Formats: sequence, structure tokens, C-alpha cells
Amino acid sequence: MAKLSRREFIKISAIGVGSLTVGQFLAACAQALSTTISPTSTSSNPVSPSTQTNTPFAPAVNAPPAASTAEATAVPPTETATALSIPDLVVARGGEPEALVRQALAAMGGLERFVAKGANVIVKPNICWPYPYQNAATTNPWVVGTLVKMSFEAGAASVRVMDYPFSDLSIKDVYTISGIKDQVEAAGGEMVYMPPHFKFVKTPIPNGVDLKETEVYEDILKADVLINVPIAKTHSSTKLTLGMKNLMGVIWDRPMIHFNFGQRIADLTSLIRPQLTVVDAVRILVRNGPTGGGDLNNVKEMDTVIVSPDIVAADSYATSLFGLQPTDIKYISAAAAMGLGRMDLNNLMIKKISVGS
Repeated sequence: MAKLSRREFIKISAIGVGSLTVGQFLAACAQALSTTISPTSTSSNPVSPSTQTNTPFAPAVNAPPAASTAEATAVPPTETATALSIPDLVVARGGEPEALVRQALAAMGGLERFVAKGANVIVKPNICWPYPYQNAATTNPWVVGTLVKMSFEAGAASVRVMDYPFSDLSIKDVYTISGIKDQVEAAGGEMVYMPPHFKFVKTPIPNGVDLKETEVYEDILKADVLINVPIAKTHSSTKLTLGMKNLMGVIWDRPMIHFNFGQRIADLTSLIRPQLTVVDAVRILVRNGPTGGGDLNNVKEMDTVIVSPDIVAADSYATSLFGLQPTDIKYISAAAAMGLGRMDLNNLMIKKISVGS
């Protein structure tokens, strides 16, 4: 299938929006606000090679505070990252989605830190509602497509992309309307249609405080690398949908998460530990989440990507896009209390990159 540009995709953006059924669970998604749509990036040049070894990286639990409390100066995109310069979190702003992702990951030491040669990779975006990408209810398709391309560049044997949507339409229709299917397949990846209940296996959560077991899609548990790619948006129940809440798309019984919502999302995070979280804030939904109701007045264009191996840190920083603090989101506080990551942004090494023109 031919790859659509962002401009071409805008022309078909109204597909299905008027007939959407929004009286569904509002548990797996979140909100945002934007007015303009920038053209697609045409760059496909790989990032500079990293000196790091091809060993999958998992975020450290209860990692000690960084030595410096000041934000670090960004590493130029052409500079090879060293162990001493690799930050805890990277924020890239002011560019097209592909450039944002590539330069953020270059500053993080390269995707090779997380994706070993021959690895089987799963990319988990938010594709929970049948809206085109500019409505900011689903992850930006070019962010997802770039991660698929870069995973293959790092030597991945396979890259699969999947989510379990809320919709009256078929999963295939939701994948298509979001624009993600076209970008994933153009990059050589595979869209996986998670069949109802089949392959969801009952799994204990040993470190869960309240949630002790749940049914998880089996492929997620078996993947060598899981890259979590939420869109940053508001949500009626949890205030925000970010990285941790995006993990609800890998389990069968999502409504039960609503009971003690914050703690149960944290409990799920203790079981599903992505090697990397890439928060899509190219366009964010700032009100009426998780769908925004198809109203572009609820969307704000930010042209930002946040990258970290620490899902708690990534979510904590993303709260600032909405004028909030990490402590305003119950699942962030609960996850930090469980030692699943850090929300103390003042003590993290953060690099900010201006991609620009």
C-alpha cells in the first residue's frame, strides 16, 4: 500500500467521524487541542550509530538521583552519545514527527540501546477510537511509523503494532481511520488484530497492591522489546491518559481497572514493563477526552515528543504540557510509591532538543 503524506491524509480526515458512537467505555483514552496541521516529514535517514551495545534496556527500579539537578544541554543530533551523557529523559520540540523521534532517540543513545539484533519488537500505540490522527484521540501515525523503521534499522527481526480498540467498527477499520496502518505497513511492520478474548491469558501480578491478576494478550508477554507509544490527552476519569494508562490496551477486562483506578493502573504497570516509552505530544487533546468528540477546538498542536526508558518519568514530564504536576495524577503517584520509576523531575537528567527548521 502506498504511503500517504500528512497533507494527503488530512484530505480524508473526516472519514467516519460524523457517524461515530461515543457512548463507549471512556477508560482507555484521553484528550487534547490544536488548530493547524503541519506537512509530513520526508526524511528517512537513520540516526548516527551509537557506541552502546545492542542489549535491551529495562528501566532501573528505585534508581538513585542524578548527580545534577539542572537540565542538561542537549546533545547535537550528530554527536555520539556516551554512557556519561545519556539522560534519563529527552524532550524534542519544534519539528516534524520523524525528526522529533529520531533526534530524541539519538540523544538517548540510539534505539540500539533497547532493540538488539534479531529482537522481536512490539510497538503499542493508542488506537482506541476510530478518529483520524488530527483529532488527537489516537497516536500520531508518523511517530509510530518512524519507530517501526528505526527498529528495523537497529536490527529487529520483526516489528508488530497492536492495540485493542473501543469501537462499534471493526479493529481493521479503526487501524485504517487512524492512519497508523498505512504508516506501519509502509515501514515494513505488521499490524496485529487482537481477536476478542483469544490469546488473552490469565497472568498473576506478583507486585500488585490491589490488582493481583489479569488477562494479558500473550504476545505482549513474549515480546523481546515493548515500545509504548501513547498520545498525551485528557481523560474524564484519570485526568490524563499517558504511558501507564495506555497499557490498558493489552488486557481483556479493562472495566475492572476503574475500581481503584489509580492504583490498578500502577499495579498493571508493575507487570507490563516497556523498555521504552515515547509520548506523542505532536498534537494533544486538552479537553473532552478521551475522544474530543471530533472537535478540533479541543486539540492543541505542540510538535513535541518525550522519550524515556522510565515510564513514570515520561508520564510525569508529560503532565507539564497540561499545566499539571505528577502528583495530580493518581497512577503516577502510586507507581512512584511502588518503585516503578521516578517522578522527581528536578533530580532527573533531562535533555531538551529544539529540532526546528
